[in-house]
Amino acid sequence: MAITLDKALGIHQHALEGRVKRAEVLANNLANADTPGYKARDIDFQAMMQKAQEGMSGFGMSRTHESHMDTSTMGQDSELLYRVPHQPSVDGNTVDSQQEQTRFMRNAMDYQASFQFLNGKVTGIKKALSGQ
Repeated sequence: MAITLDKALGIHQHALEGRVKRAEVLANNLANADTPGYKARDIDFQAMMQKAQEGMSGFGMSRTHESHMDTSTMGQDSELLYRVPHQPSVDGNTVDSQQEQTRFMRNAMDYQASFQFLNGKVTGIKKALSGQ
């Protein structure tokens, strides 16, 4: 039985990709902290991982009749949501710089953890291939 690289690496590669996307969104929020009317956004990481797990399992919805909804285009940006502010500013900006910095740092730590898991998997594969 052959093992694929996707199965060998597991969910870690998807987690790493999700952390990169979330870092981009949070950095964008921080960059627009003083932009009037800017609405802070964030990624639903859990929804992203659920979607990745469904894709890995091979079980997905399929369209069996032309009157059924097409699920291939649904939820492409479903992970990207607007954040409800704790204290909105007068100019309509919903970015709280301190909370965004905290979220960014937490995401950076989670990215590092995902990277270490992925590195451990790759190291294990290399050892198995070299017979160690």
